[in-house]
Amino acid sequence: MYTKKLWIFLEFSEALHISRVDIVRKVSLEGEASDERRLYRVTVSLPLLHKEPGYFILYFCAAFFYPKTANYRKKRLIKKGVMNIMGFKSDIEIAQETTMAPITEIADKAGIDRKYLEQYGNYKAKIDYNLLREKEGEDGKLILVTAINPTPAGEGKTTTSVGLADGMSRLGKKVMVALREPSLGPVFGVKGGAAGGGYAQVVPMEDINLHFTGDFHAIGAANNLLAAMIDNHIFQGNALNIDPRKITWKRCVDMNDRQLRNVVDGLGGKTNGMPREDGYDITVASEIMAVLCLARDITDLKERLSKIIIGYTYGKIAEQKPVTAGDLNAQGAMAALLKDALKPNLVQTLEKTPAIVHGGPFANIAHGCNSVTATKMCLKLADYTITEAGFGADLGAEKFLDIKCRMAGLKPNAVVIVATVRALKYNGGVAKADLNNENLEALEKGMPNLLKHVSNITNVYKLPCVVAINAFPTDTEAELKLVEEKCKELGVNVVLSEVWAKGGEGGIALAEEVIRLCDQPNDFTYAYELEGSIEDKLNEIVQKIYGGSRVVLTANAQKQAKQLEALGFGNCPICMAKTQYSLTDDQTKLGAPTGFEVTVRNLKISAGAGFIVALTGDIMTMPGLPKVPAAERIDVDATGKITGLF
Repeated sequence: MYTKKLWIFLEFSEALHISRVDIVRKVSLEGEASDERRLYRVTVSLPLLHKEPGYFILYFCAAFFYPKTANYRKKRLIKKGVMNIMGFKSDIEIAQETTMAPITEIADKAGIDRKYLEQYGNYKAKIDYNLLREKEGEDGKLILVTAINPTPAGEGKTTTSVGLADGMSRLGKKVMVALREPSLGPVFGVKGGAAGGGYAQVVPMEDINLHFTGDFHAIGAANNLLAAMIDNHIFQGNALNIDPRKITWKRCVDMNDRQLRNVVDGLGGKTNGMPREDGYDITVASEIMAVLCLARDITDLKERLSKIIIGYTYGKIAEQKPVTAGDLNAQGAMAALLKDALKPNLVQTLEKTPAIVHGGPFANIAHGCNSVTATKMCLKLADYTITEAGFGADLGAEKFLDIKCRMAGLKPNAVVIVATVRALKYNGGVAKADLNNENLEALEKGMPNLLKHVSNITNVYKLPCVVAINAFPTDTEAELKLVEEKCKELGVNVVLSEVWAKGGEGGIALAEEVIRLCDQPNDFTYAYELEGSIEDKLNEIVQKIYGGSRVVLTANAQKQAKQLEALGFGNCPICMAKTQYSLTDDQTKLGAPTGFEVTVRNLKISAGAGFIVALTGDIMTMPGLPKVPAAERIDVDATGKITGLF
């Protein structure tokens, strides 16, 4: 008898699924319930069977007992198709056990001259942005990784991006992956990390998910310097005639803290400033983040900073004039704080593929997109650049293509749309607890969500794409076949991705298809032209990308649209802020609804970034923490070893 103890999270609703594995002789559960999840020690006694049946049992145990939540779910517990009999390894354990190459070797592999390298210890470094001016040669090909609308069943964009890069590397291609930096907001709040997972990660994992190289601190410092200069200007006589009631600039902090959404400051007497209403955003939702990500170089960075509108002057609406950071002479000091943060960060994957992790607005430009500088640097250094746009093709890819590509002159060669069978069944109405069961009817009902995203990429943007299905042990052959058939009707291939379990080996098939697509010509176009009214552009996004009938502007939004057009911002691209969970502005409407309206309640200009932000529904830029924040499970021992990041 072989006995194996596994520490695992087991959803309360799925605790009785053990009965399905009738070959398991004994299961003892120990532990106490904690809200939605339970932490159990599961003891599985296995008979002395031949190798394959034994692995079969372990495979099933992994399938049923690993977390199925959006935040902790993983595609597999099995490496190379079977579970490691030494025990289950978490993401951070896998990362900590790898032997990283010195960052100088990774730089050599990427073709980065040492003179451009600024090391932060042995395993991470910044790359001087002067490389872009001095490096000669043609740019490589650009591959965008996006996804369907996220669900509690999960997708795996970053994991797919990393695994695809490693798969290409195994095929002998010179490839780099460009990813965004994780924010402490999500890391400490919603999930414990955002650097890929399993055997498709970027490392050093702990550094990347925590302070890294201090980029976000610099962004927060620059943001709050501007806030301090605004309040000081008013305190010192207010020569610019700033109306304290019309200040649009918020402070920021790299942490979800709903208590700071709306505050009143300047209290306590005249020496403490002008009392006024104020508020905070999470750092990654700030305009400074967007500016950093879109800036081409230090000069462009300083120019964009100077254009930031912080508020308006006293007077009637027709008389009000915008006040900028340049009017306050803040741009120089802000740029000085951001000088090093503008330099992309070089790290590596578990398989030593060069990776750049830099920037990444969470709630602005691309919901998880890296900086222009990082993308262009990869294109200059590698034959293939894999980058990511967060959330879905309706939000992440739309912003990447309509904003970032337009501003930076980028043209993708291929797109990967990530999906899971489980997520599609969830879109078809299956409860999270029942997603393990084959359900072709629900899968077919949920398929329109994927097909809409495929159609957006191929028909609206006219780019070739492939659907990458993240493999789960519970996926059945019939379910996978159905997905493949439906996608082929649109002329798009489906590839099974097994990168979480197998690393680059599990991404070779996907890599081969992506390379094939990159060799095809495409007629890349945008979803809308910049000319025309703000409402017209909003309608085009709603109708073409979301599948709705029209946009509805509240009375307040109508006034804001007229004001922005009068100020000369009518030709700016639109950055839609809406729920990522649905194609509509109502997160409960799954699948691919049609004929719906999208309500825009607020329009504001991010003049430094160069786009208009349209707030829809009840979307927030300071979301707040869940009932059980990820921070509760993050810890460090006496030796400095961190646990709980995944």
